Amino acid sequence: MAIPQAFPLGPLTEPAGTLMASQPCSQSLAEGFLEEELRLNAELNQLQFSEPVGIIYNPVEYAWEPHRSYVTRYCQGPKEVLFLGMNPGPFGMAQTGVPFGEVSVVRDWLGVGGSVLPPPQEHPKRPVLGLECPQSEVSGARFWGFFRNLCGQPDTFFRHCFVHNLCPLLFLAPSGRNLTPAELPARQREQLLGICDAALCRQVRLLGVRLVVGVGRLAEQRARRALAGLMPEVQVEGLLHPSPRSPQANRGWEAAAKERLTELGLLPLLAEQVP
Repeated sequence: MAIPQAFPLGPLTEPAGTLMASQPCSQSLAEGFLEEELRLNAELNQLQFSEPVGIIYNPVEYAWEPHRSYVTRYCQGPKEVLFLGMNPGPFGMAQTGVPFGEVSVVRDWLGVGGSVLPPPQEHPKRPVLGLECPQSEVSGARFWGFFRNLCGQPDTFFRHCFVHNLCPLLFLAPSGRNLTPAELPARQREQLLGICDAALCRQVRLLGVRLVVGVGRLAEQRARRALAGLMPEVQVEGLLHPSPRSPQANRGWEAAAKERLTELGLLPLLAEQVP
């Protein structure tokens, strides 16, 4: 596959009747959060990416319906804790519009649905099939499966917590291989993450978050950098990433996660029952 010298993002096409008509006086928290995401998309749309990037997916754009459903359903009030991922995976959020969005969990536990459009450019080895995708994302299955077992019902988890990705973009090499932001050229990476850092700061303020838990070392490090000006009011901690590429996670991510959440004092929040 030929690689253009620079690879601009496609324009954000927002469905008619959505959030860009701002209503500050009556605006809900979910609407404000979605507007912040659209602002971030508009800023990222100005960037260009060159080799090794071949194609860029933005599920907040083409999977807008399920993404909006996730935010409006589960971001209705202030959040004490934000679990922060780095960016979408090809079989998770890239398919469903939900962070760590393993298809069966999104559909059957979170109860999120909606149309997923084809991205403007689609790699033949990474088709976007939406909620019909047969491929399971191990990280997402581990992450949400753990909280499903711990909390029972989604409302128990989302009463105090929310899950979000620092960067909404999935980067693919010409071969179809998933590229992490850390693999981008240094200048492009810092431009990208600098914009995402600023957006995270606004989002944390909007939600009233007091604790950000970076899922994986890179997300934790970026959160510490982005939120340095909000500390100590906002605390940043880390949680082992549930990736199947991690030998430590493969030895028992659920046990490691439970131990870490115990250390952070979060289990009472996550185990309490919604009245």
